Amino acid sequence: MSLEEILFESEAAMEKAAGYLKNELRGVRTGRASTAMVEYLKVDCYGAEAELRSLAVINVPEASSILIKPFDPGTIKDVARAIEKAGLGLNPIVEGKQVRLNIPPLSGERRQQLVGSVKQMGEQTKVAIRNARRDAKKHIDQAVKDKSQHLSEDDGSGAHDEVQRLLKNYETQVDEIVAQKTKEVQEI
Repeated sequence: MSLEEILFESEAAMEKAAGYLKNELRGVRTGRASTAMVEYLKVDCYGAEAELRSLAVINVPEASSILIKPFDPGTIKDVARAIEKAGLGLNPIVEGKQVRLNIPPLSGERRQQLVGSVKQMGEQTKVAIRNARRDAKKHIDQAVKDKSQHLSEDDGSGAHDEVQRLLKNYETQVDEIVAQKTKEVQEI
């Protein structure tokens, strides 16, 4: 593998980790209702699991509630059961052919728990980014050892520096994402 391929793969892995964090944090509850809180929930219906967003229309009619209208009214009990099992602290209310979720205001203690959870997700993402760096360094060292690639020690050192720069860049990005979400969770 060439140095360019190694750097490209490590950056792609780091970008994927940061993207995953952004996606996961969309589901973390803040003080206001958001469709992202429930749209990726897995609902067990028709003998298989499907994401809620593929089974229903989800909207936010007011700042403190979410309205879910399943395409098939027969799945309404499955949707309500999935929301209860998700551990979001929300109580689904079945109203005819739709499910309403009232979002209660967060207590100070719950906000702190969510902040801790957000920080933990950030740390897990940093670990994934560091693993990408470790793998890239291993591949660079192997490429320098492998004489068929005609790479000098200086080429390897430069590639190591580039991987380290990528790591710092993505760690900073993760810190910014976590800080932004923490601020959102703590807003009253």
